[in-house]
Amino acid sequence: MPDISDAPQPDLDDYSLDDRYVRQSGRVFLTGTQALVRILLDQRDRDIADGINSAGFVSGYRGSPLGGVDMELWRAKKFLRERRIEFLPAVNEDLAATAVLGSQQVETNPKREVDGVFGLWYGKGPGVDRSGDALKHGNAYGSSPHGGVLVVAGDDHGCVSSSMPHQSDVAFMAWFIPTLHPASVAEYLAFGEYGYALSRFSGMWVGFKAISETVESCASVDLRARRRFVPPDFEVPPDGLHYRWPDLPGPQIEHRLEFKKNAVLAFAAANPIDRKIYDIPDATYGISARGVAGS
Repeated sequence: MPDISDAPQPDLDDYSLDDRYVRQSGRVFLTGTQALVRILLDQRDRDIADGINSAGFVSGYRGSPLGGVDMELWRAKKFLRERRIEFLPAVNEDLAATAVLGSQQVETNPKREVDGVFGLWYGKGPGVDRSGDALKHGNAYGSSPHGGVLVVAGDDHGCVSSSMPHQSDVAFMAWFIPTLHPASVAEYLAFGEYGYALSRFSGMWVGFKAISETVESCASVDLRARRRFVPPDFEVPPDGLHYRWPDLPGPQIEHRLEFKKNAVLAFAAANPIDRKIYDIPDATYGISARGVAGS
């Protein structure tokens, strides 16, 4: 047999663990929890490239399957600090959601130091339930044009680490919160980018389902070039879609929610998120699937 030790060997990638947050192209290894952190870092990098002087804010309350988010944010504090992203671990989910709502007020402050603050709330499914009032108010008041909010719900459909199964889709629907449901760790990055663009355009807070099967998994992920979103053909109402103050109780809030819902539909039509797995021109039958495990 030939001596394979003499055969030329491929060059090994000079990879370090920090590359999961440092690399801008190529391939990285990420857990679902680390992908949530990378969503924040990538958003700030995109804003810098676009000339937007943004900052980030994340707050939430731990609970499986999101029990390690705060630990990973602390581990990544060097990268967060470099990008002006603030992490505030909250006493409970309600206070976290209220703090994220405050981050969207920055853009209306004439003394602001940044153009806007993008926010991320996280909590286990039961935390979504208990924080319904705060999340509903946050979505009604809205996001800011250079801010945006992702509402990350840790859902445990299979009751892996919970007292009962839970999912947040129906609650989000009741609060007019559009929801993204990534099916893999790689889709976390793509859907996070989509979610912030959608939130900034529509004024809505955007739900982000992180089920046990994905957020507690890991994968080697190809970093893809950023997506360029198409401006939708949508006429913004006279009083706008985004956060403003004062915003006193009245029917104008319900009217604005209807406009914001239509803005979401217009954005989704102009920037489809569905994709073809197989493109067979002469196919006789087609199958449409959500492609999400654990539903």
